[in-house]
Order: sequence, then structure tokens, then C-alpha cells
Amino acid sequence: MKIDSGFYLSCCSIIGNTLQKGQTMRNDDDLEMTPEEARQDHWDMLWFLARNALFGATLGLFIAAGLMFFDIGGLGTRIERSQNPVLPMILISLPLVTTFAGAVTASAIMLMPYKRRKER
Repeated sequence: MKIDSGFYLSCCSIIGNTLQKGQTMRNDDDLEMTPEEARQDHWDMLWFLARNALFGATLGLFIAAGLMFFDIGGLGTRIERSQNPVLPMILISLPLVTTFAGAVTASAIMLMPYKRRKER
């Protein structure tokens, strides 16, 4: 079965590959990194994830503090009048912190532009 080159190029452009006529797709073997580059890339990615998780956790903490400070739904008043106010604050803050940290980190990973390190 013969595939038309125009059809192939249109399928590649739909998928995201931008091949011109006469070009061939590169093999992943051509883009190998040295161990030092791979290690540095690994640490860069970990720092990227940590920064985004910290930003999300901070955002969740500010939202929990806002809920208590602005007394939304009488929450701040109930926490003030409780015998042990630390426990309800933790029970409200911890899920918000973890949810926002995970959501910001996941959205940063999904929106991250993929860039090949070595192009010849």
C-alpha cells in the first residue's frame, strides 16, 4: 500500500511533527545526553517541581487563612470559640495545601514546553 507524501505530511502536522518534504524523523538515539547532562537535567526538573509545589502549598495556605480571617460561613468564629483551635485549623489547611500543591505542580508539568536538549 502506497501512502501519499502529502497525506503523511498532513498527518505529521496534525500530530505535532513539523516535517518538510525530504526530511526524515530523527531517532531518539541521536539525542542521548551525557551522564552529567542527565544528572543536571534531573536536578533541574526536581527544583522545577519543588518550586511549583511550594507555590501551590503557599496558595492553599493563603486560601485557608482567608477562609478563617474573613469568617466565611462562620468558620473563623467557630475556630476561635473551640477548646482546641489548632486541630480544626490543621484539618482545614492541610487538605487545601496538598490539593493546591498537587494541582499547581500538575498544571506546570502539563503546560511545560518540551525542548530537546541536543539538536544537530
